[in-house]
Amino acid sequence: MTSPKPAAEIAASGNARELLAWLERGDGRGYIGEPVSQLEHALQCAAAAENARAPDEAVIAALFHDVGHLVGEGEPDMAGLGVINHEGIGARFLREAGCSDALAELVEAHVAAKRYLCFRDSAYLAKLSEASRGTLEFQGGPMLEDEARRFEAAPNSRWILALRSWDDRAKDPRADPPGLETYRERLEDHLLATSLGRTAC
Repeated sequence: MTSPKPAAEIAASGNARELLAWLERGDGRGYIGEPVSQLEHALQCAAAAENARAPDEAVIAALFHDVGHLVGEGEPDMAGLGVINHEGIGARFLREAGCSDALAELVEAHVAAKRYLCFRDSAYLAKLSEASRGTLEFQGGPMLEDEARRFEAAPNSRWILALRSWDDRAKDPRADPPGLETYRERLEDHLLATSLGRTAC
């Protein structure tokens, strides 16, 4: 006879199920003018993080980086290009669901990374898709020098910039990334570890 699961494990499993269900709602929903759905974008971004051998928190952050577009329905939007401040809305949602601060900070900073790269790298700005250029206008445009210096001083700027690069590539309508179930156990482990104060990115 197997012993019952501890309450923390049960809670982590339930929270993981609810989080993944939010992403599932993005199946078939357009991704702000790009040729993929919200779910396809999330899965491609997470697969890119996996291929880069990123730590688990960065992989999960890649999977959920745009969840604010889904949970923030009804919030002010960017002229049909998604929810304004979706990064902040998504980060808050993930914290409330039991994810670590480190993971939520990666999600919250992925728009700042875009603004930073647009300031530091004119070639990056030139390569932005039409939709991404459109959202940039609502997100404050390229950073100023002082903002860029503060961004560079952030201790996790490496993974923030990595997440941005995965995000930018995750728009291929021909891609066939692993499905959501690939990440269930890892997400459960992350939520459990966070509840026990054990995670760090």
